[in-house]
Amino acid sequence: MSKLKSTLGIVAIAFITLTTVSCKDGKKEQNTVDGDHSEMSADEDHSKMNHENSDGHSDGDRKEMAMSGDGDSELILKDYFNLKDALVADDNAKAKELGATLVTSLGNLDILSNFSDTQKSELKDIIEDAVEHAEHISESDIDHQREHFKILSKDVTDMVAITGSESTLYQQFCPMYDGGSAWLSMSKDIKNPYYGSKMLDCGRVQNEIN
Repeated sequence: MSKLKSTLGIVAIAFITLTTVSCKDGKKEQNTVDGDHSEMSADEDHSKMNHENSDGHSDGDRKEMAMSGDGDSELILKDYFNLKDALVADDNAKAKELGATLVTSLGNLDILSNFSDTQKSELKDIIEDAVEHAEHISESDIDHQREHFKILSKDVTDMVAITGSESTLYQQFCPMYDGGSAWLSMSKDIKNPYYGSKMLDCGRVQNEIN
């Protein structure tokens, strides 16, 4: 029994140390910053988000995108990173503008060439979902923008898994926001889009995408 207590004590100390390293002062901020966020992971059913109550935009309004333009994934990434930077800066108005810009670049993605039929089908689903969340970002307050950015980030990551990227990307992770949330960056430096100035450096590099 004494050995079990000793082992549990070591595990508890290790967990506390890891949490402290991940997000300095995160525990103090979480009660005031993150108290209203639901426990929805990026892999859960997106329909659980109550869009009617948040910004009046129903999930039923999801559009079928042609996706037969001449745009490429690099332009989508550029617009995504600009949107991320606006959220890092707590700039609601700029994020709305960039959400609308991202809707356009997503809709212009050319999926008719250079991809297999399976990849085309997967990209179509990914882009349609990403457009939905970019549209919500273009219409919402900053708290809801960040909720939609979490799912948008997963969509963009899934897109890059198919299209690739000209540059090395870094998948970064914040353990404090909404049960844990990821985003993409072009830099290893942590600039948290979910908390902005309140916990700017909360997070870590989770994966390097070449």
